[in-house]
Amino acid sequence: MDNPLRIVFWETTVRCNLSCGHCRRLAVESKDELSGEEARSLIDELAQMGGGGRGPTMLIFSGGEPLLRGDIFELAGYARERGVVTALASNGTMIDRTIASRIAEAGLGRVAISLDGPDGESHDRIRNQIGSFERSLRGMGFVQDAGVEVQINTTVSRSNLSMLPGMLELAKTLKAAAWHVFVFVPVGCGAQLSGEEVLGPEEAEELLCWLYEVSQQGDIQIKPTCAPQYYRLSAQRKSQASASDSGSLRHGYTRGCLAGINVCFVSATGRVFPCGYLPVEAGDLRQQRLRDIWERSDVFLQLRDFGLLKGRCGGCEYVGLCGGCRARAFGVYGDMLAEEPGCLY
Repeated sequence: MDNPLRIVFWETTVRCNLSCGHCRRLAVESKDELSGEEARSLIDELAQMGGGGRGPTMLIFSGGEPLLRGDIFELAGYARERGVVTALASNGTMIDRTIASRIAEAGLGRVAISLDGPDGESHDRIRNQIGSFERSLRGMGFVQDAGVEVQINTTVSRSNLSMLPGMLELAKTLKAAAWHVFVFVPVGCGAQLSGEEVLGPEEAEELLCWLYEVSQQGDIQIKPTCAPQYYRLSAQRKSQASASDSGSLRHGYTRGCLAGINVCFVSATGRVFPCGYLPVEAGDLRQQRLRDIWERSDVFLQLRDFGLLKGRCGGCEYVGLCGGCRARAFGVYGDMLAEEPGCLY
């Protein structure tokens, strides 16, 4: 397969115990979510499809808050039996020692916990719940005590941009395995936030330059997400990319936007999208097999054809390395193939 499916983000439920302003959920009420049987069918398909030459497909149990789903550990255990690598994306507030032990027993290889500020005041304000910061830190500690590595996810908007150096130090102090920095995309619930929260191209470029510099220190893995121009910037810094060879990175992890290329998102009701931030439906698991959607959907086929990209992205020599954020293009222009509005290049 030219475009192996390497990572599937599954929205196990839209239910959540927090109400974060920047949340990407398209729906907040639990209606007709995939049953346990349907979820096992999804896992079976992933086991059969594999992830190409880089090992099995990874299934990330996301949400909402996936720990609100009663069968989450049974499904994680089933995925382990079927040879599917799994991880959990949680806000961490519901994790106690018992749940942490169940996470480890179910074979979940990593837990990503969301922290959007370096202290209780900033994080709790963004998450709209007092005490959530301390509960998230406590949950993170329980997971680490259970022998499971933890990654910190931070969504960046203008509200917390200046706090990122503090977040980096916190991630190091907490001995996180990685720090993934998500540049805010105004979609779902997050579309209600003021446009002033969206980083401008200059701010995004400055942020990515800083992330590149601190990543060179090597004391924690740092991965910018929803910021494909980071790979263009990194290539420029390393002087290793050119118009002739950037396309060779097309199917690798060292590429910007992977939506519909090596990654997809499955909603709580089984609808399939390129990623959780791009609400352009590619198919429906209740009507089609995942393999058929992945290999034949017009949405995915369009995203894999870089010649269809418009504006500056269409004429950019880094198109095979970056590709622009298709979700941000859709959010601003209503066209997933439009140019990346947050790029300075």
